[in-house]
Amino acid sequence: MPPPSFVYLLRRLLRSTHGHRLHVQAAVWAAVITVLFLLGGSWLIVPVEESAPHATITSFPKALWWSIETATTVGYGDFFPVTAAGRVIASVVMVVGIASFSIVTAAIATWFVGGAMRRVRRAAAGFELVERKGRTEASDEMRVLHERFDRLERLLEDSGRPGDS
Repeated sequence: MPPPSFVYLLRRLLRSTHGHRLHVQAAVWAAVITVLFLLGGSWLIVPVEESAPHATITSFPKALWWSIETATTVGYGDFFPVTAAGRVIASVVMVVGIASFSIVTAAIATWFVGGAMRRVRRAAAGFELVERKGRTEASDEMRVLHERFDRLERLLEDSGRPGDS
């Protein structure tokens, strides 16, 4: 059996219970859009840059590497656009890369915070249950004490009446 394809795995993730959460969908779509923009930016920049003097981006593999390092804001400086159109393409790749990685980072943070919030809610529910049980037990104890005091008062009243002895 061949290994499942990327599209198959993506569909499984989006259709799972985790995939229905908004932050997971946002992260997946941000990743897909980033990949499309990286490929598109690489495809667009080669014809713009390859014939320019002092061009460093002269093939698709170089352009793909350039788009990855540009989108991730690493920018090693080994490849860079020298034409105005190339710099416009670079600007779009940078903005999309920064926005996409921000969305993925926010989705991961939401996942962590959501897990912490679920644990806090469970703990609060447990504390509430213990508090309710404690109040019930305290109320029962108070009722028993009141009954004892009432009996003691009656005994004292009965023993203090004239004619008793």
